[in-house]
Amino acid sequence: MADQTISLPQLVFILLLSGLAIRFFFFSTSSGSQTRSSNSANNVRAREADVERIQQMFPQVSRRSIMWDLQRNGGNVVATTERILSGRGLEVPPQSFQPPLPVPASSTASTAAPAQAKPLQPDLITRYNLRAKLAEEASKVEGSAEEEVATSTGKQKQGQAWSANKGERQALLQRRREEMIMAARRKMEANIAAEAAKGAQAE
Repeated sequence: MADQTISLPQLVFILLLSGLAIRFFFFSTSSGSQTRSSNSANNVRAREADVERIQQMFPQVSRRSIMWDLQRNGGNVVATTERILSGRGLEVPPQSFQPPLPVPASSTASTAAPAQAKPLQPDLITRYNLRAKLAEEASKVEGSAEEEVATSTGKQKQGQAWSANKGERQALLQRRREEMIMAARRKMEANIAAEAAKGAQAE
């Protein structure tokens, strides 16, 4: 009988095969469970976002009913929305249905804090530096308001033709923007004064 020996290529093949088997049995299960847990966490976050979106559109519908309907139709937001809009309403979820807990309040508080920290947008008067024009307008007599409207419409008629100079066009557009802002402010003040007068008369 000849001695049975393992040649070098056979040894390499056996080592490679055993390495793949060890990796498959020991490492694939842990990585698979990690990917499954991360996928389920992503699914929960996506489902929460869908529920929030639907609840913003339809605040009268309960969160639990929305989650039940989304679970039944495979997360189809359009189908749930159409079911609500059709007037059929959503089915009441069974008592055994336990929706996943919402996202912790700490994460929502942390997302809400930057939104509050963001400075408010300034009003148009501040944004376009129209304080001087506002003070100038306030110093005018109320009777001259009609003359101002007539002059502003005259200016608009004169400025209908576009100038070839870019600076003149920009100045014309800026003047029109300022006039529109001031006219909107006058209209808003008139509406507020009218509402205050109605409130005083009602009392």
